[in-house]
Formats: sequence, structure tokens, C-alpha cells
Amino acid sequence: MNPEDYYRITIAIPCIDSFISNLKERFLTHKNIFEGFQCLFSDEIEYEAFEELVRFYLDSDTQIVIAELRIWQSKLKANNKNPKAAIDALRLCTQSIFPNIYKLLKILCTIPVSTSTPERSFSCMKRLKTYLRNSMTENRLNGLTLLAVHREIPIDAKEVLDVMAQKSRKLDIIL
Repeated sequence: MNPEDYYRITIAIPCIDSFISNLKERFLTHKNIFEGFQCLFSDEIEYEAFEELVRFYLDSDTQIVIAELRIWQSKLKANNKNPKAAIDALRLCTQSIFPNIYKLLKILCTIPVSTSTPERSFSCMKRLKTYLRNSMTENRLNGLTLLAVHREIPIDAKEVLDVMAQKSRKLDIIL
């Protein structure tokens, strides 16, 4: 057996297996807990998932939190509001009336779902702020970064010209 095979069999493969099993344990075991958050936005209550969520995050009686959830859902239905994001639901939730739902929504708002947006902005910044553009002002750099990150938003040239025409010029041209 050569050293490469020995290294692969004794160190690399067990390390990779351990890494994969840790990833599965970390993310797949919490799947039911995260499914409980769906009850905050829908009309249906999946009791098992929601009770597991309450046991994991709150130190409260599950029956009280389920009753609070029913009142929360009836409030959303009565006001004809269906928040799409946790931050919108948090704005609608009154902490004094729904203390447990408020805590769960705050937890949901702070759970990192994905880091793709910050990573996109940093990679975009790397492309924009090169050695030749180091003298660029912060205001211009922020504007270019926002344009590059949110490139799916259409830009109307006429609107841009109207906004630029309203600003005062830095350079006085005398003819």
C-alpha cells in the first residue's frame, strides 16, 4: 500500500464521512423545528411541529402558546392581512397581546437563512473597487454597488435624467 492510499483510507475518508454526518445531523434534525414557523403564516396548525418549536425555543406551556397562535391567526384573517415575511408579521404583532408569538417572530427574523446577499455585495465590491478606482467617493461606490447587486430592477433613463437635472451642478460653465 502506497502512502497516498494509506492517507486516503485512514484519514481522508473518515474525515469526510464525519463531516457529512455532522452536516446531516445539524440541518436535517432541525427540519421539524423550522416547519413549526410555518404555522405563524398559515391558517393550519401542524401541532407536532409547532409544539416542537415551542419546546425548543420557548420556556412556556405549549397549550397557552397554541391558544395564542389561534388568536393570532384569527387576527390575521379578520384584518385580511397575510404577511409574506417574518419582519412584516413582527410589525403586525403586538407584544403585549401576543408575547410568545412575538418572541417566535423575533427568533425567526434573526435566524440566518442565507448569506448569499452579503456575499454577492462583497464580490461586487471587489469588482468595482479596483486599484485604479481607489479614489472613488463612498457615495458613488455605494450607488454602483447597489446597481450591480440589484440589477434585476429596471432603470428608466428618463427618470435618472430628471433627478440629475434637479441637482445643482458643481461646475459653473461660463460662456
